[in-house]
Order: sequence, then C-alpha cells, then structure tokens
Amino acid sequence: MKKWTVAMSAAAMLALSACNNGSDVVVETKEGNITKEELYNEMKERYGKDVLRDLVHEKVLSKKFKVTDEELNKEIENLKEMYGVQYDLAVQQNGEEAIRDMVKLDLLRQKAAMEDIKVSDEELKKYYNEYKPKVKASHILVEDEKTAKEIKAKLEKGEDFAKLAKEYSKDTGSAQEGGDLGWFGPGKMVEEFEKAAYALNVGEISDPVKTQFGYHIIKVTDKEKKKSFDEMKEEIEYEVKKSKLDTSKVQSKLDKLMKEANVDIKDKSLKDALKSE
Repeated sequence: MKKWTVAMSAAAMLALSACNNGSDVVVETKEGNITKEELYNEMKERYGKDVLRDLVHEKVLSKKFKVTDEELNKEIENLKEMYGVQYDLAVQQNGEEAIRDMVKLDLLRQKAAMEDIKVSDEELKKYYNEYKPKVKASHILVEDEKTAKEIKAKLEKGEDFAKLAKEYSKDTGSAQEGGDLGWFGPGKMVEEFEKAAYALNVGEISDPVKTQFGYHIIKVTDKEKKKSFDEMKEEIEYEVKKSKLDTSKVQSKLDKLMKEANVDIKDKSLKDALKSE
C-alpha cells in the first residue's frame, strides 16, 4: 500500500511547498501550534525521496512518452480484476485521481524500458497462435456430483439456467446474477473450469465439471472473435515486450534517461532520491 500513500503525499507536498509563508498555522492547540513548514518538513522526512523520484520521473518521461486514456483505463481495469476489494479500498482511502496518476507513471516507466527491447516476428506469431480470446460464461456450483447431474437433467428438459443458479448455486456472488461470471481469459479460472469453458460453443452447457470448489455446470453465453494477426500485431508486440521486462531493465533505462536529462537535485537531504535501492 506504500505506493498509494506516496501518490497522495506527492500532491500534499506540492500544495504545501507552494505556500509563500512557511509560518502559516495548520493546527492550533493549547500546547502549541503546527505550521505548514513543520508539516512539510515532516512529510519530506517520511516520503520525500519517494515523492521526489516520482515527480522527476513523471516530468522527464512525459516529454518523450505518452500514455493514452485508453491505455490507462485498460490498466485500471486489469488492476480492479487483479486486486478486487483491495483496489476499491485504495481508491476510498486515497482517491481515484491519485491512483490513476500512480498507474500512469508506472506505464510511462514501462514504455521507457520497452523502447530498447527487441522482439522477432517468430515471437509475435507464437504469441498469436497461443492466444485465446475471452469468453463469457455462467455456472452453477454445487457440492456433489449427484446434485450436479440432477440440475443438468432439469436444464435438458428446458428449465431456466439463471433460475436454477439462484436456487442451487453455492457461489452466492454469481448466483444472484443468474450464475453470470462475466468475461474472463486464460489463467483467470482453475484449469479444469477453463478447459471445459473453452471447449463449449456459445449457448452450450457442460456436463458436471469437478474442481477444488465442487461440481460446476457451465454455460458459455458469448465468445470474443479472434482478430487477425495484423489487427493484433501492435497489442501483441506490447505484451511480448512487457513479458521481457524486469526490475533491472527498468531501472537501467530510467538511470540513463535521468542522466540525459541532467537532473540536479539541489536539496542535500534528497540528493540520493534517484539512486536505485
């Protein structure tokens, strides 16, 4: 959660540093007052190096690299999917704008590091051949195979899937939505579930599928159409390059760009803010 905190502290430090009168009182108490200068110095002591590093990176990188709203929104959705409730809590505590700024900076760093990464046509085509579009599915989850078979028999007789999901499924979250799990891609579900879902055609319902959670009856309700290689080439290149990134590559590129930008930190207490840990 430190990154979220730093993102918020950056905005606060900027606001405080913009004040001309460092003696302005922020808090009054019978035991003494707290000034803007005191608050600023305390925040600088706690977060200063992290905040300054982020501000310098954003200033330098944004001159050469751009993050579109589409790219930012896509990454935000990925984070929501990955972290779920944790992401929502971070937004509640720090504000959506601070989170978006942090994500945008991470994307700028990625783009900078990926600039020097080369990929071959063979790598791109391999990724494309192995790529599976997302599917949309619903399921009914029960504890035993006997119940699962009984539900499958009801479905074969024409009973409504959504109604049976609400009645039988022990996955209470999706049950209230008629069993709807939304869209998902490879790696998002347990292996047995994913394999069964991808084998179904749209509208088709599976036999009982056993996983660590119990027995599932799966219905695929929609499937993305796989685009042509040419249509996906830019997206594929980005994903393949991203897969080759590691911390050392990112830091090495950032060090190079900061040196080229002639970054000179005047505050001695923050002098080593850009040094890698």
